[in-house]
Amino acid sequence: MITLYQGSEYSYPCAGTFVPNLIPYQHEDETARPAVVVVPGGGYALVSPSEGEMVAKRFFDAGYQAFVLTYTTNMFRLKPLETQPLRDISRAVRYLRKNAAELRIDPSRVCCCGFSAGAHLVGSLAVHHADVCLSADPNAEIDNRPDAVILCYPVITAGEFAHKDSFTCLFGENPTPEQLAWASLENHVTAQTPPTFLWQTFTDETVPVDNSILFAKSCRAHGVRCELHLFMENKHGLSLANAEWAENEVTPQALQTMMQTWQTMKMMYAQSSNKLPEIFAPAAQAADIAAFAAEWTKLLSAYHAQNPNKPDPSASQWPNLALAWLEKVIPAASI
Repeated sequence: MITLYQGSEYSYPCAGTFVPNLIPYQHEDETARPAVVVVPGGGYALVSPSEGEMVAKRFFDAGYQAFVLTYTTNMFRLKPLETQPLRDISRAVRYLRKNAAELRIDPSRVCCCGFSAGAHLVGSLAVHHADVCLSADPNAEIDNRPDAVILCYPVITAGEFAHKDSFTCLFGENPTPEQLAWASLENHVTAQTPPTFLWQTFTDETVPVDNSILFAKSCRAHGVRCELHLFMENKHGLSLANAEWAENEVTPQALQTMMQTWQTMKMMYAQSSNKLPEIFAPAAQAADIAAFAAEWTKLLSAYHAQNPNKPDPSASQWPNLALAWLEKVIPAASI
């Protein structure tokens, strides 16, 4: 695990001992390879394990050095996140480029792949990479602009087609017009926005498909290289949309993305157990992350028994489409 903050650099309350981090999936040879930062979704409330490890392994199998980002989230809406997640992903990209030789990465081919709210986070870095809030990074002299971004069923706009819960986690119950304007990514695309690949289903019941269309239209208007794939049907949160995802094959390693959730539950339960929903009590009392993973797996299994996933033969092609597109925009000569 790669920790992105040291000592007192990270001070987000309600996180316990959690510190934002990258979990690497790397090849053992000495080849300098393209890198992908996988950014799971979860409505800025948690970091979904089903959109982390299995996606990273898919890119790994295609020859990439892959890293899953676990960033700051706000499951119980205890304190607005504001720009903390953006600072997390900015640090991650700068860290990879600074340590490219050690990590066997080509620093000119660093892309980010985000899902849902994680795609909003990736998109935020794509359009706000020069934001003043990111200038205090210890490696601020290193470019934090991704060379390409992949946005999977993305949260994009805080306007008419918003996924409102994401913005409540970011800014609280009463966000200002200025905050919502800043977070509406379609209005901040410029010629400097990285090449962008988007995909979503028309029937997405959580994040309207208009989000992807709005961003693609903005890319077209500003001359940003862009590819958009809209699939006929299926729900939100498809991840790889294959049998592995449908069968909920989430490993204990994948559940490392839930570290902050566990730490926050522990804190809330210790302070006042009745503030935590009873369903989470066994997970909150877990002695370590492995015990938490076991309890969380029980919750996931019960949920998926009531809400089964269905593989999608067409949507499951998105990784192949994205990899072919990446070869166009950041040619992968070394793989």
